[in-house]
Amino acid sequence: MRRALLLYSILFPLSFVPPLIPASFWEHVLIVFTAYLLVPAVISTALGFRPEELGLKLPNRNGLKLFALLFVLSVPLSIYGTTVPSMRSYYPVFPYSGVVGFVLGELGMGIIMLAHEAFYRGFLLFPLARKNVWLAIFLQNVPYTIVHRGKPAIEVPYAFIAGIIFAKMDLEGESFVPSFLLHWLGSALFDVLCVVVTP
Repeated sequence: MRRALLLYSILFPLSFVPPLIPASFWEHVLIVFTAYLLVPAVISTALGFRPEELGLKLPNRNGLKLFALLFVLSVPLSIYGTTVPSMRSYYPVFPYSGVVGFVLGELGMGIIMLAHEAFYRGFLLFPLARKNVWLAIFLQNVPYTIVHRGKPAIEVPYAFIAGIIFAKMDLEGESFVPSFLLHWLGSALFDVLCVVVTP
């Protein structure tokens, strides 16, 4: 438990670094990848954690089933989200011109989502969850919710709820991959819907 708390204490401040650095979209991709994935990987390795102890492995069947179910259930929410003007005008967050630019932007978002989920649902969640599941879920969800400030207001409560659901799904799946897939593919679907419905 001491190692887990030490890792959490070291990584917690990193949660707030990427949002504070002014950057272009692709610069932001690099910053997030570095702060949320590369640096935590080095620190956790130095503390003696193995990848599987951090949820950094392929998911089991339960995780994949939960991902598929929640993705289907998220479709109506995504459709509803396009009726919220602040959401429709905010997304996609990347600049693009044409189909190729849009696809590249979504690949960039995939890198961001990979780093995000590895950080919150991997490095911050799994080590603590070995001793206390709900404490771990709460502690990873606090910074995750806070970093959504500044986005459309509806995203803050949504992030709080999603953070709990994502964490439970990943713990069931013994991997951060289900929440990565759900977050990325759900985000990509919403971006497509926003582009389609925007005049």
